[in-house]
Amino acid sequence: MPLLFRPEVQKLATLSGHHDCVYALTGSATDSVFYSAGADGFVVAWNSDAPEQDGELVARVENSVYALRYLPGRHLLLIGHNFQGLQVIDLGQKKLVHATALPPVAIFDIAYLEAQQRIYVAMADGTLAVLHSQDFRLLHLVRLSDKSLRCLALHEERGELVVGGSDQLIRVLDAASLQVKFTLEGSTNSVFTAAYSPDGRQLLSAGRDAHLRIWNVAEGYREQQSIIAHLFAINHLAYSPDGQFFATCSMDKSIKLWEAESFRLLRVLDKARHAGHGTSVNKLFWSGPRKRLVSCSDDRSLAVWELHVAPNAL
Repeated sequence: MPLLFRPEVQKLATLSGHHDCVYALTGSATDSVFYSAGADGFVVAWNSDAPEQDGELVARVENSVYALRYLPGRHLLLIGHNFQGLQVIDLGQKKLVHATALPPVAIFDIAYLEAQQRIYVAMADGTLAVLHSQDFRLLHLVRLSDKSLRCLALHEERGELVVGGSDQLIRVLDAASLQVKFTLEGSTNSVFTAAYSPDGRQLLSAGRDAHLRIWNVAEGYREQQSIIAHLFAINHLAYSPDGQFFATCSMDKSIKLWEAESFRLLRVLDKARHAGHGTSVNKLFWSGPRKRLVSCSDDRSLAVWELHVAPNAL
């Protein structure tokens, strides 16, 4: 049932150390350690339970990084190194253990499907790369569009891979055969982000047109609702691990917290009201057992946010 309250949100810390825009965040929802990367090529580890601590440099690469993916259980970090391909860092040894050459373009997203031992990479030339997750060898290069592929999302139960692109389309692929099962039209500009609800019943998407779109999965991905959610482009959206909330972030410098069941807007986190970011907010990540929300921005910083939820409202 819908919540009868609005949770309070407190900014715990501003994390500084990057020398340029920060674009990527990843980690495990059960671990307080998370990772960031951006235009400076730095890959940094942070701890959301100890946000007062400085970050630890994990790797430094030559070009900017738009995409990171942590592989739980293997303690490996995948780096989408723009124009250099996919690089794999062993976080225990703190060294590069694999590098897979890909077409020399930007990498916008990385997805991992453990059941099929596959890694999917969305690239700026419209190509989807598929790698084997054990040895990171290249299995397939599939050209889906003449424009950039910007985001990926996996529905493991249905074996479906969502690919959103700058051609305004969302393609739903069979994750094994890579055949297109559905093509979703409705977005009026680039699709930057997509995520399945934790129960798998809905797909949320957003992008440059600032609309949040909800698609009904069981009904062949019928567009269920469209919400004008921000003033400018929506860069990312992410569900809380318990599925109770999701958050969106935008080029309009704000983060918005929503109730997942009703799509009711609960909080707006911005510079005026919560000492938020001063420029575009690029990525979100829910970190650790405390479910703290981490954001990163063009202002070179990260922020750690904590939700205070009334116990009787859970």
